[in-house]
Amino acid sequence: MKQNKLLRAARVTAIAAATVAVSLGASLAHAADIPNKTLVYCSEGSPAGFDPAQYTTGTDFTANTFTVYNRLVEFERGGTKVEPALAERWDVSPDGKVYTFHLRHGVKFQTTDFFKPTREFNADDVVFTFERMLDPNQPFRKAYPVQFPYFTDMGLDKLITKVEKVDPYTVRFTLKEVNAPFIQNMAMEYASILSAEYADQLLKAGKAADINLKPVGTGPFILKSYTKDATIRYEGNPDYWKAGAVKIKHLIFSITPDASVRVQKLKRDECQVMSYPKPQDIAPLKADSNIDMPSIPGFNLGYVSYNVQHKPLDKTEVRQALDMAINKKAIIESVYQGAGQLATNPMPPTQWSYDKNLKAQTYDPEGAKKLLAKAGYANGLPQEITLWAMPVQRPYNPNARLMAEMIQADWAKIGVKAKIVSYEWGEYIKRAHAGEDDTMLIGWNGDNGDPDNWLGTLLGCEAINGNNFSKWCYKPFDDLVQKGRNATDTGERTKIYTKAQQIFAQELPFSPIAHSTLYQPVSKKVIDMKIDPLGYARFDGVSVK
Repeated sequence: MKQNKLLRAARVTAIAAATVAVSLGASLAHAADIPNKTLVYCSEGSPAGFDPAQYTTGTDFTANTFTVYNRLVEFERGGTKVEPALAERWDVSPDGKVYTFHLRHGVKFQTTDFFKPTREFNADDVVFTFERMLDPNQPFRKAYPVQFPYFTDMGLDKLITKVEKVDPYTVRFTLKEVNAPFIQNMAMEYASILSAEYADQLLKAGKAADINLKPVGTGPFILKSYTKDATIRYEGNPDYWKAGAVKIKHLIFSITPDASVRVQKLKRDECQVMSYPKPQDIAPLKADSNIDMPSIPGFNLGYVSYNVQHKPLDKTEVRQALDMAINKKAIIESVYQGAGQLATNPMPPTQWSYDKNLKAQTYDPEGAKKLLAKAGYANGLPQEITLWAMPVQRPYNPNARLMAEMIQADWAKIGVKAKIVSYEWGEYIKRAHAGEDDTMLIGWNGDNGDPDNWLGTLLGCEAINGNNFSKWCYKPFDDLVQKGRNATDTGERTKIYTKAQQIFAQELPFSPIAHSTLYQPVSKKVIDMKIDPLGYARFDGVSVK
């Protein structure tokens, strides 16, 4: 994603400020109403910030979206079904283009040392939240000019033509055209509702960027302090609108990048929940009598993206050759160690509209050489290409460094030299958005249960500066993505998405590698921790013995 100098300066300043603990405390008069329990979560990395609309990774969303904020509609815990949240209900016009949300009364924004709300949540907050993303000239947006990758990747900046306050507790969204996944998309993280009153306070003080460091929401937990690469401390929100949902007074994120260290901390009860176990740690964790290991089929995909804006990766035959040269079965055995399955499609088998008839290319180094020769490279590629390896562990890629080394060796057999490159996670994503890589290891965990979240978000033309890391914009494919959004019948949408998957298989802007099983190691002291198919950790509704 290309950012101007002001944005980069604001981001650097914000993250630098987070390297020391920032006191965000508030005296909570009713904190005694929440059980005086502490839960420690061993997370895998530091969030880039606390303004959900700016980010796209699970590390960020676990730390901000599902702790501090709410949305108009939300996914049920442990599922992808949408349920009312800050909106009690909504109506859709007969032509499918106008959505009217009826807001919940009595919802309070969090009280902190730096902000004391004078009113409850209302329509002004919803209008501010979306106008900030829609209007480049909106005053807060001009004062803090950041990018909104999810919002633009899904084309919502073009889809939503108007957001209106009908009355203090009613908001009307007018769309340019029918959009089948609109309600599912409104439950996503970017749509977290901000306080317009707090934003106005920051704007007047000349501190708009503080919204990314000192967040205020309506959510179950209040951010107290953050020490980058060390800890995040939250307290339960005594005024949370959902009665009984906050069952722990102290929630602590212990930032622990090394998965082996996370395992040891869990076993020693230094944390009660951990993220992303390595495949080799799954059996020992299952054998531990103090630990539960729930699992579900992964709603995810690990893949190698090809930056088609870099020659010779713009040639289909070159991408097909690189794909054909990868020994994916060997990768699944070594990297996933039994917790993965071969991927053939740009979405997982558990996603409706998945084309089960799509076949992956066979591993064939000699065939790959012939394809390179057809593309004009009979002696292999003349220049070295970069192969980026993620610095973090994810269910869709539990060991990116090992995977990169295996792919590097596979490509060398067909005359392709690849240099393995890595950066700190935030830098990795920022540079990838900017298109600096040739090829890169990345992946996706579904956000909302809709096929558009895979095909549109990862491969649509509107997403080439966002999560379309391949920078691939192919009109026959993109036309189908748009058609799928405009259709409302599931059968019709399935036919459209089946055609799109077939085009993907021919063009191969990225190489699907694997889908993995999702595990959530948790101490048996923890009550009602639900494993989330969308890949996040949520602590509302969770308690500790």
